[in-house]
Amino acid sequence: MYSPFYRRSFVIVTLVVLGWALLEVFRPLWTTLGWAAVLAFLLHPLHELLTAKFNGRPSLSAGILTALTPFLVIAPLLFVGVAFARQVANILERMSGSSLTFPDLLQRLDSIPLIGPAVRWMRDSAPVSADQIRDWVLEGAQTLLKSAASMGGSFALGVMGSLLGFFMMLFLLFFLLRDGRAMLQQLTGFIPMEPRPRRQLLGYLGDVIRAVVFGSAATALIQGIFVGIGFALVGLPSAVVFAVLATIAAFLPAGSAIVLVPAVLYLVAEGRWGAALFLAIWSGAVGVIDNVLRPFLTARQAEVSSLAVFVGAIGGAAAFGILGLVIGPVLLAFVAALLHFAEKGVVHTDSP
Repeated sequence: MYSPFYRRSFVIVTLVVLGWALLEVFRPLWTTLGWAAVLAFLLHPLHELLTAKFNGRPSLSAGILTALTPFLVIAPLLFVGVAFARQVANILERMSGSSLTFPDLLQRLDSIPLIGPAVRWMRDSAPVSADQIRDWVLEGAQTLLKSAASMGGSFALGVMGSLLGFFMMLFLLFFLLRDGRAMLQQLTGFIPMEPRPRRQLLGYLGDVIRAVVFGSAATALIQGIFVGIGFALVGLPSAVVFAVLATIAAFLPAGSAIVLVPAVLYLVAEGRWGAALFLAIWSGAVGVIDNVLRPFLTARQAEVSSLAVFVGAIGGAAAFGILGLVIGPVLLAFVAALLHFAEKGVVHTDSP
């Protein structure tokens, strides 16, 4: 008979080797699997609705949603990516050929009531000249926009990876939609907890995911769309670029105001007072969207820290690209949820 120590050691070594091999097998598929999982999560409510409409036929519902995904989800994303890259190129061309210099802009702002005194104080107190500030701003903006144009131009490749990867993502999406709930139940069965606290933990983690995806990501996307519409209505160029930038800025503490406030000041400096007033009112409406829509979308969901969303979005984007804007906050929210759940002491024992 083999000793218990030998059997445990054999099991541990076998699990480590198999785990390493499994990671190597899935390494080329992480991005594809990630996009499939995110799309399956977003489409799951619609899948449940269609399954009920089709008298409990999940395969038919999953097939229809998978077939429509390239046209209703992927195609708009690719269109935005291509339009973003083109409009960034137009901005760079405008910047290189613009006759409006930074000192000219300061001079125009200087004559505006309320804003003028602040501009004069900054100009007189700043240790650097307006020309130096202009050079720094232009250099930084051009570097940022060139990087953004590169990201936008390769967005299709980031989503699909390759034609084979794209069809692999659709293949995985079908099975995640059809069998995702059963897969999740089987996987959660390995969690060493009693049934009731396990259900509570999984329910809380599900609330956290929905709060991040529908509360933060969806609100940021809606704000970005409204910012793009506002730019288009007042005739500002490159509305798609600033809509994307506003969507990303919505994850930051200052929000989409990072994009809207300079736009209003630019319109004021150009003497377009009507457009500036309209965009200022529009900006207030966008702020109301953030304060009203976010609590509405996260109603009855778990509280998610704004810091976790901010750090997770920035770090996730750096690690995983566009997909990280969702994965990063979800991972940090997962950790916070587990700590919160453990602090409540629910995971210790099953209540009678």
